[in-house]
Amino acid sequence: MIRIGILGDIGSGKSYVAKKFGYPVFNADVEVGKLYKKDKKILKKFKKILPSYFHSLPINKIDVSQAILDNKSNLKKIIKIVHLEIRKKMNFFLKKNKSKKFVILDIPLLLENNINHKNDVLVYVQTKKSDVLKKLKIRKNFNKKLMKQFSKIQLPLDYKKKKSHFVINNDFKKSTVLKYIKNILREID
Repeated sequence: MIRIGILGDIGSGKSYVAKKFGYPVFNADVEVGKLYKKDKKILKKFKKILPSYFHSLPINKIDVSQAILDNKSNLKKIIKIVHLEIRKKMNFFLKKNKSKKFVILDIPLLLENNINHKNDVLVYVQTKKSDVLKKLKIRKNFNKKLMKQFSKIQLPLDYKKKKSHFVINNDFKKSTVLKYIKNILREID
């Protein structure tokens, strides 16, 4: 099994690109959403460390955002709890898909949390900053201050790009993305 890790800026289209590979995708953001909806253990841990923000399931993303905006150290506390569960889910995903030729890892903090392996194929999704901002502004609950907090915990984009084996210039057109993916799969197959 070849693991393909998708890297890039917030809003660059990583999840879109990951889906277009046509192989099983582990999407960490989707898994976090599931945890927030129904995981009682996560709620219990959140209540313990930040009792004034979390009260019941589903965990409201607005409450998470408010906790982070009120105190930037809360982001690290939240990440510590969430990432432990996400790793478990990723390991289950990898076991379940071990017979697949490729699996795609759509994990925003892949390098930052040392989730990647030495043999992973890293693909950097590059997008014009103006296109990213346009995409982000139409997202529900978009918050510029929150985005800055998340950007601070990420490695520099230049570093991620340098670490990558391939770069996809995402213009948000399906034909362009598919052309890049086809070339990448041909080269690593």
